[in-house]
Amino acid sequence: MNFWPGFYALQGAWFLFLLVPLVIFYFLKLKRPHQRVPSLALWSQVINDRRVNSPFQKFKRSILLLLQILLLLFLVLALMQPYVQSGAERAEYLPILIDCSASMAATDSESGKTRLELAKERVTDLIDNMLPDQQLSLVAVSSTARRLTAFTDNQRVLKKALADLTVDDVPSQLEDALRMTQALSRTAPLKTVLFYSDGNFPREVNFELPFDLNFQLLPAAGANMGITSFNARKNQAGNWDVFIRIENSKQAGSPAEIELIQDGTSVAKEEIVLGSGDSQRLEFSITADKESKLEVVLNPGSRDSLAADNRAFLTIPQSRSLLIYIDPELASYRYALADNQELILYPQEKSPTAPPDYDLIIGGSEKDLNRPALVKLGVGFVPEDLKKLISLESNLTDVVDWNRSSSLLRHVELADVQISQQPVWAENANIEDLEAMGYEVLIHGRLGPLLLQKRIGGELEFYFLFNTDRSTMPYRVGFPIMVSNLIQLTLQEAGISETQAAATPVLPPLEFQPEKQYEILTPAGNELRAESDQNGRISGVAALHTGQYTINGAGAENTKISVSLLNPLETSLVSEEEIQFSEVPVTATQTQIDSDKPLWGEFAFIAFLLLLGEWWYFQKRPAGTMS
Repeated sequence: MNFWPGFYALQGAWFLFLLVPLVIFYFLKLKRPHQRVPSLALWSQVINDRRVNSPFQKFKRSILLLLQILLLLFLVLALMQPYVQSGAERAEYLPILIDCSASMAATDSESGKTRLELAKERVTDLIDNMLPDQQLSLVAVSSTARRLTAFTDNQRVLKKALADLTVDDVPSQLEDALRMTQALSRTAPLKTVLFYSDGNFPREVNFELPFDLNFQLLPAAGANMGITSFNARKNQAGNWDVFIRIENSKQAGSPAEIELIQDGTSVAKEEIVLGSGDSQRLEFSITADKESKLEVVLNPGSRDSLAADNRAFLTIPQSRSLLIYIDPELASYRYALADNQELILYPQEKSPTAPPDYDLIIGGSEKDLNRPALVKLGVGFVPEDLKKLISLESNLTDVVDWNRSSSLLRHVELADVQISQQPVWAENANIEDLEAMGYEVLIHGRLGPLLLQKRIGGELEFYFLFNTDRSTMPYRVGFPIMVSNLIQLTLQEAGISETQAAATPVLPPLEFQPEKQYEILTPAGNELRAESDQNGRISGVAALHTGQYTINGAGAENTKISVSLLNPLETSLVSEEEIQFSEVPVTATQTQIDSDKPLWGEFAFIAFLLLLGEWWYFQKRPAGTMS
């Protein structure tokens, strides 16, 4: 740091010329009237004063005059706005990115302060040391970027925005914040961007930096233990198996008690001890014949830095039968599912009525798949949008390869399956064309794809481009396994057999009445508004804090949904010391940025003290002069 001061407003030095009238006024004191007196012995002081008033003689030293000169000098220096130069390049426009993700709420064992509180202290110092030609812009970084202030030199506005900043229970997305900062560069020239964070984010960022990034790494937090996974699956006995994963960050031999609560009643407890970096999966079995609310509570037995990951919530759905439509021409599928008592198959001979939508449709034409359903399986035809890429010929073919990791084809053996219909690629058509249209090939034939998968919104679609009844597939062991996989997929899509705990930063999709307005009350007490689409679906609602959200509106009176953190990265409290960008890495620094320190306030304060001193001296010496 350069301790030789600089001056922002040198034009303030012109006020030094006020010294001239000050001295002149001191010389030209009020002249006394002439009076005849018998003796001058008692008037020596008057004679001295008269001698001082002569503009051609030296005046007697006066403390009062000295105080007035010093007062004027310090006032002028304050007007010149001096500052101590840091030696670093000073940015006129400086964006400051502040990480406010879940891990920024973690505390340390020394100060007990959160990472966000430490970041606020450092940014407050920068605001206090702003120079008159500097403007700052504050940007919050969490799952999205949020600009808190535009570029401004108003310290009151900046400090208020900083004070109102709170932690969001979400992971951080640095890339979004950098893109927002890049957009700010179109309104103001940017050379440097400050980023305050605990380093708890993915190391690699897909972004090309058009400016210098100063990564200010905050001190690491203490040890932490948290819940990182919470889900349940219905078993064959009709009960629910509940799975919970607990992870520990740093401290070895950390004890904890895990309590499972069902509908407000504690149903299970278990004590565990985890080493540094260890994790453990716990399993419980519960009975739930109707919708049930589960909550798992983690009670750490030692110091825990982060509280947001110590509770998680899960809803067990209401059990019901699946509604399935099967084309009467596809007898093999109806035969494979006929004995399953948990399914209701349509069309039914005894009941001509049908539900408005289904859970699963297995159709032999495009018309069958036009009905609404969660999962659709087309058999024996090429979808209309693919006919320019694929044609169906009556030739023998077989399976070349298939995606064994697909949920539909799990444990299904397709080798030696003979097929009497052959899908064929059109000229110059290939897999890239299908992928561009959202399709994925699950089974490959000799001259074209045999099975495709596509997801459209909330619907999952599969297409056998050949008629499976015109193959040896229904006579293989793999066929009933594939149909069973299809039912399990439908159960998962319907949320009946398996359910996951909802997690931040977005609420799970909701279904109510179409095209209606709904109010959502957050755990923080804020109100959000959302509108359902033409299908009654609400999606993309931000959930930035863990806890209970209450939805009110048509068909949703006091509907409650609870969300959890469930993020292994946030629980681990890792601290990356380097960010790898597309071209160059950026290394963190833990030392506070060296900024210029304005001194005008100190000079103004000294001038105020001199003014008090002058007042005191004048009151002490009524004549205002030395005796």
